[in-house]
Amino acid sequence: MIRGAAVVVAAAWLTAAASAIAFDLEGHRGARGLAPENTLAAFRRALALGVTTLETDLAVTRDGVLVISHDPLLNPDIVRDAQGRWLTEKGPPIQTLSLEELKRYDIGRVDPASRYAAQLPGQQAVDGERFPTLAEVFALVRASAKPVRLNLETKIDPTRPGDTVDAPTFARLVVDAVRDARLANRVTLQSFDWRTLVAAKKLAPDLPTACLTIETANNDNVKPAGDKPSPWTAGLELRNYGESVPRLVQAAGCSTWSPFWRNATPERIAEAHALGLAVLPWTVNDTADMARLIDAGVDGLITDYPDRLRDVMRTKGLPLP
Repeated sequence: MIRGAAVVVAAAWLTAAASAIAFDLEGHRGARGLAPENTLAAFRRALALGVTTLETDLAVTRDGVLVISHDPLLNPDIVRDAQGRWLTEKGPPIQTLSLEELKRYDIGRVDPASRYAAQLPGQQAVDGERFPTLAEVFALVRASAKPVRLNLETKIDPTRPGDTVDAPTFARLVVDAVRDARLANRVTLQSFDWRTLVAAKKLAPDLPTACLTIETANNDNVKPAGDKPSPWTAGLELRNYGESVPRLVQAAGCSTWSPFWRNATPERIAEAHALGLAVLPWTVNDTADMARLIDAGVDGLITDYPDRLRDVMRTKGLPLP
């Protein structure tokens, strides 16, 4: 009875701790500014810093295993072969490799000659890190005994259908994995390609989804394609929703709007909140921008530097995880 009571008390503590943290501190690709992106080392670093959510990306191998990778193709900036040599060009799509083949590559550091390395001067290398499976990340989260959530992104591009599995298959694999792991109450599914979100909601209506958006001169996933809707928005047309991105997000069934941080204006944040949406901008690394967005009322931030965001949260008087 004592042991059972202790379990109940521990579960209650985790629930209370999670509910007490109203602001979502999300570690982007684990803690990309501090450790190699999307590795178990990065996730451990993020957990040690006290994030509320691990944000990460999904791919699918040839043998149908969900793995962690931002890029559907092997990225020469971060991938070395079994002999320790940097790839000289983009590698094959992950979906053409078995898990065993993928695990031969080392992703424990950034190529120092790459432009990417210059963007992350504080990242500490951890040689020998391999592409994790989603199951390995689930196991790490369970072992941490912390009420941390997972924000899982399906990396799929509707304009490049040959690079990944199709949207319905991707959605089904994720939903099945989350259910099998019994972590549905701790997972959000996000994507720029809303087809996977719509498909996942049909399979698991209670699974929270986050619609990712970007609106820049060179990259815009909500802008119509001529007289047709954007290929990224699951057939929804922006003009049918008064040119309002928050309303478009709501129509897609998402509970969270996750915009590129420069697109998150106070007016749009207020509109999203009026529609019942949470607002979670990405990827915010400057402390002044963090402070400004917190003042504008965002519900959380995705960052490469969870340590910086914790400091800003502290100065703002926000409860820390």
